[in-house]
Amino acid sequence: MKVRGFGLAVAVAALVTTGGCATSPPSSFYTLTPMRALPDSGGPPTMTLGTAPGVGLGPVNFPQFLDRPQIVTRDAGNRLAIDEFHRWGGTIQDDFLRVWIENMSALLGTTSVFAVPNEVRYPLDFRVTADVLAFEGTYDGYAVLRARWIVLDHRTDQVLRVEETHYRRPLAEPKDEGALIAAMSETLGDFSRDVAATLKQLPKPKPPVPEQPEHRDGALRLP
Repeated sequence: MKVRGFGLAVAVAALVTTGGCATSPPSSFYTLTPMRALPDSGGPPTMTLGTAPGVGLGPVNFPQFLDRPQIVTRDAGNRLAIDEFHRWGGTIQDDFLRVWIENMSALLGTTSVFAVPNEVRYPLDFRVTADVLAFEGTYDGYAVLRARWIVLDHRTDQVLRVEETHYRRPLAEPKDEGALIAAMSETLGDFSRDVAATLKQLPKPKPPVPEQPEHRDGALRLP
């Protein structure tokens, strides 16, 4: 009788374990979304590759605690919540850069916005790099983005502007992952607007002047 009781207990335990695995929720995957169409945009960008400044975006650096497949939120204090069942569809860096490029193209009215350091055959004027310090949800129902970014003359690497900006958007539905990603997308749109406004204020860098050969006594002296 003891042996039978032991076997029955093992069978029950096996059923409980199997049932627990079967009821595990499936993972959901998310991507950021670009800004909605601008009010005055009735078609494709109006500036052409020949007249618009060439803009390179990147690299974009994320802290290690955000550089993971799972969606991260921050509880009160310094505690992070990492949700195993809500994940990025790709990587957070690639998704951020993809949407940033789309936003900047719409805001600047041009298609000459590219990801760097990828090979770009179009001459660039500006390059914008970004260190993302925070890009997550908070315990009180907000999405936050804090970034330190630098605008450079792409040809000379001269620093033209250094900024650190902070954005905060409320969630439409508290503790809802879809609402969180939507609010995070909105903070990225706010960030894109500030970067675009800064680039519009800066004069387009002039290409470097080629060195002229030296002349002496009417003779041409080659370098």
